[in-house]
Amino acid sequence: MTSGSPVQQVARFSDSLIQVRRDLHMHPELGFEEHRTARLVCDFLAAHGIEHHAGIGRTGVVAVIPGRSDRSGRRTGLRADMDALPLQEETGAAWQSRYDGRMHGCGHDGHTTMLLGAARYLQETRAFDGVAYLIFQPGEEGYAGAKAMIDDGLFVRFPAERVFALHNWPALPAGKIGITPGPAMAAADRIEIVIDGRGGHGAHPHIAVDPVLVAGHIITAVQSIVSRNVSPIDTAVVSLCAMQSGNPGAFSVIPAHAKLVGTVRTFRPATQDTIEHRLRELVASIAAAFGASAGVNYERVYPPTINHDAETSFAGDVAEELVGSANVVRNLDPSMGAEDFAFLLQARPGAFARLGQGGAERGCFLHSSRYDFNDDVIALGAGYLAALAERSMPIEAGTR
Repeated sequence: MTSGSPVQQVARFSDSLIQVRRDLHMHPELGFEEHRTARLVCDFLAAHGIEHHAGIGRTGVVAVIPGRSDRSGRRTGLRADMDALPLQEETGAAWQSRYDGRMHGCGHDGHTTMLLGAARYLQETRAFDGVAYLIFQPGEEGYAGAKAMIDDGLFVRFPAERVFALHNWPALPAGKIGITPGPAMAAADRIEIVIDGRGGHGAHPHIAVDPVLVAGHIITAVQSIVSRNVSPIDTAVVSLCAMQSGNPGAFSVIPAHAKLVGTVRTFRPATQDTIEHRLRELVASIAAAFGASAGVNYERVYPPTINHDAETSFAGDVAEELVGSANVVRNLDPSMGAEDFAFLLQARPGAFARLGQGGAERGCFLHSSRYDFNDDVIALGAGYLAALAERSMPIEAGTR
């Protein structure tokens, strides 16, 4: 790591950042409810004399940090997400969530803290030519908070020319940075299948039309969509993750209705179209074969997160400057997880990288009730984000 690098500079005050991170972890807030979190962000920025604007995309915050000069007119955006998950925490940490049913199970507390660390460093040094916009985004976990900020004039008021984001990644060892050229994260679609049968007595099933039986056949058949309709060299996932039907206390009652909820993950629009089409066909025909009816509500929630070539190469170069080529994975495998940073990448060129933090080997991956952000990587993540701003808006020789 280069002497005097942004990482080393942030490390000087990393203890205070760890306190911020753990405070955020103790007080998680769900999408578009990040009022306390946004206040904490604004208070931190104000304490360091940083211009900031709140209420963008409902609960989003944007910090504005000018460099030493603005001859280039360059503008770079750095983004972190702020929201938590509806999940009961089981870490047992001293800073465990104070709220039942809510926890920072994806590390957004760490992301917010790292961007605050980058903000403090950039404000103190201003070693760039242009303006950095630091985007603290609400509602990443299924609420499309990035789109809400864009719709609320994000890039009109803060005209970033390029955008970068960093997400912690337990599958990578701490100290490593990974980036994926092209598609990095999948599109996320929500599916809801509603089956209508005819209720009756469990002892007289011939009089009823059993939606639970229909649901069972649909669950099995849906797994054939990817294996028999998607090219083996393409990638897709169909998962039915929840089923609701009847009453567990009514052991002899055949219900009239059943509902299945799940997700589809793809990288290519053509594959997405194929899966939706086949899903509708299968569900309708299977239900009809049993004398029932069924429909599919197919919601395209997030597009795929697709990194831009030039910005991906640049982000990899910056990472290598900080941690060396041996600690940078330039062709990290894509993930079937989804990210609403995708909306920002549709609007502006940029790149989404992943910061190793370890933990996956202990079964503590993202969205686990035992997950916790690794405080040891805060300085690296903050320094990397700051370096992206500095390197993308360099001060020309002779400029003071």
